[in-house]
Amino acid sequence: MWQTYYTPTSVDEALRLLAEHGHEARIIAGGTDLLVELQRGTRQVRVLIDVTRIGNLDRVWLDDEGLIHVGPTVTHNLAVASEVLAERGFPLALACWWVGTPQVRNRGTVAGNLITASPANQTITALWALDARLTLRSVRGERILTCADFYQGVRQTALAPDEMVTKVTFPALTPNQRGIFLKLGLRRANAVAVVNVAAVLTFDPSDNDVVTRARITLGSVAPTIIRATCAEGALVGAALSESRPERPGRIAEAADLAAQAAAPIDDIRAGADYRRQMVRVLVRRALTGLRDGTERIGFPDEPPMLWGRTARMQSIRGRSPRLAGKTVRHCDGGPEPIECTVNGKNVVVQGAGGKTLLQMLRDDLGLTGVKEGCAEGECGACTVWVDGIAVLACLTPAPRAHGTHIATIEGLSKGGELHPLQQAFIVEGAVQCGYCTPGFIMAGANLLEELPHPTRQQIMAGLTGNLCRCTGYHKIVRAVERAAEE
Repeated sequence: MWQTYYTPTSVDEALRLLAEHGHEARIIAGGTDLLVELQRGTRQVRVLIDVTRIGNLDRVWLDDEGLIHVGPTVTHNLAVASEVLAERGFPLALACWWVGTPQVRNRGTVAGNLITASPANQTITALWALDARLTLRSVRGERILTCADFYQGVRQTALAPDEMVTKVTFPALTPNQRGIFLKLGLRRANAVAVVNVAAVLTFDPSDNDVVTRARITLGSVAPTIIRATCAEGALVGAALSESRPERPGRIAEAADLAAQAAAPIDDIRAGADYRRQMVRVLVRRALTGLRDGTERIGFPDEPPMLWGRTARMQSIRGRSPRLAGKTVRHCDGGPEPIECTVNGKNVVVQGAGGKTLLQMLRDDLGLTGVKEGCAEGECGACTVWVDGIAVLACLTPAPRAHGTHIATIEGLSKGGELHPLQQAFIVEGAVQCGYCTPGFIMAGANLLEELPHPTRQQIMAGLTGNLCRCTGYHKIVRAVERAAEE
């Protein structure tokens, strides 16, 4: 899929490589969109430049001027876990919570979602409502663009081939501001948005009911994310109100104007008329939630991340001493080995520089318990742990495993004893054809290391990245509950 895979340890080195290889190169952090495009053949890239080993790029912080900074390798799950975003950038935290699945959120990054530039990408909707700016760097210098300047069409941006997004910034919400994000999909998790909506309202400090400024953004209803400016204007200068018999309220008026701003199309997920009607519904719900102060309903207090014992202490971006201070280069079929620890054993793999981690584990190491179900991050059958964190092997480049500790289903039992969750699957009859079982057990065991006594809701949220065509899930959930009890 690619020929050369670089792992630089500084931004300057990454930018030098971008300038050297030009159109043939692509920055990779999570790769959850990029690897799907490469496997489908819709994108051709000869060189990948992995920036996840560069220090301090996976941080979210609030500066002294009231600006929130999001680094380019901040994953969706890191954003969900960020106290800064939960308190002062809530629409983005909520949008990230609704991205994909736990395994996808452990690899996919906010910056990568922005660069993909799909009109259905929810972090764009949230950040546009938050008035975000993107900082782009190259060896030629640095520039800062608004969302309106950055996005130029469907999957089209102003990012030059030699540029990298080095941070995203936006003003932190003040005490008199509230924000929300809502999404409509065809299923609860891992679904592309039929419509999504974000809203940020500023209220008069002397009268908390009166709106002084509004930003409403709509996703999946136009070639790019759009602002519903007429709807925003209808809210300014008065309190949010519902409709009354004698006149429509501000909320209803704004919802109607937002629906008029939408320019949706018919596609496989929904018709244009349905999308337009759902814009009206979601904007009404969003504004009602902001008026009533219920915008945080649906955002979990303790969301399952599938970070295992590393929960809230480190991310998948952990640095390895084997990479300190030097750029590592792996080639497709080349002699540079991938060195890592798999199920407690040190391994050296030759010729896997152009493969996914799934291909390396199965083809080179014979670990066929790691299943290929979809190769697109949809089914979870290839779930493994990288440095203790659950990820999808099909969406992880094999060179990213260099210097890491990997666990697969083959290494879960110890000393001939089954893992408690494996035993619980047997007792509860949670296995039928068995194809999906390794992925479910790896996700469930990771959840139990992170949350030893999860609620049923947490179990179901933790397993949203895994699909089963046989059992109907009840026995699988019950097996996790039994393992927790025992």
